[in-house]
Amino acid sequence: QEQLVDSGGGLVQPGGSLRLSCVATGFSLEGQNVGWYRRFPGKTREGICSMDSRDDSKYYHDSVKGRFTISRDNAKNTVYLQMDNLKPEDTADYHCAVGGFTRPTSPFLIGCDYWGQGTQVTVSS
Repeated sequence: QEQLVDSGGGLVQPGGSLRLSCVATGFSLEGQNVGWYRRFPGKTREGICSMDSRDDSKYYHDSVKGRFTISRDNAKNTVYLQMDNLKPEDTADYHCAVGGFTRPTSPFLIGCDYWGQGTQVTVSS
């Protein structure tokens, strides 16, 4: 079965860090573009970053630039999102996405073929 499994979310204090993971099963991430989206309560999903498989170019939403880092390990078939200096406004459900095309502007990854089920990140003191 082809699927993405997101994990690593949780409760963290402002200024803290989390690393989200997204493991692909049933297919290979090799040659695929990857990205992360998040959904705020009661809002639509927004793209926050992507990574192009051709040259590893990375694109970020202004709200996370300098704090979040997307990376991938093809040998482990996994995409990561390192989140540092977290803020209460980062509280959301985070989903990885695979496939499609990267863009330097929002939503950064379009035409995705696969979506993770999401992992909740809550930033609160």
